[in-house]
Amino acid sequence: MNNKISEIKVSYNARTSRKEKIKSSLDASELLMNSWNKSTMELYEEFKVLYLNNSNEVLGIYPLSKGGITGTVVDVRLIFSVALKCNAVGIILAHNHPSGNLKPSENDKAITRKIKNASDFLDIKLLDHLIITKSGYYSFSDEGII
Repeated sequence: MNNKISEIKVSYNARTSRKEKIKSSLDASELLMNSWNKSTMELYEEFKVLYLNNSNEVLGIYPLSKGGITGTVVDVRLIFSVALKCNAVGIILAHNHPSGNLKPSENDKAITRKIKNASDFLDIKLLDHLIITKSGYYSFSDEGII
């Protein structure tokens, strides 16, 4: 048996010297809103993750998935594989509701609990989950759900 096994290589490069600092759900919502395409926000659902360092400075935004009118796929393993690769110690989840309704669905609450359990296990803080619409945002943290 003469199969070659690939070597796994890991690298990390922080490209910016000045980082945005998140101090509140409003800061996070404004930063995330700027990353959304306003012309498709009411067309389909997207799920994004904001990764933070120990000082709550933004390492980056990861566009996890794009879906349909009523939902999108959220793969918890992908959320944390990116977090581990960029040495994030905190994450903020965000998704839009094309309907414009800011109320979290039961599915929104369930996936938040699932991600919270994984974040506790990996010692990566789940700081918030935001629902974003053109008219505003809903913060799970501000509402005491996280």
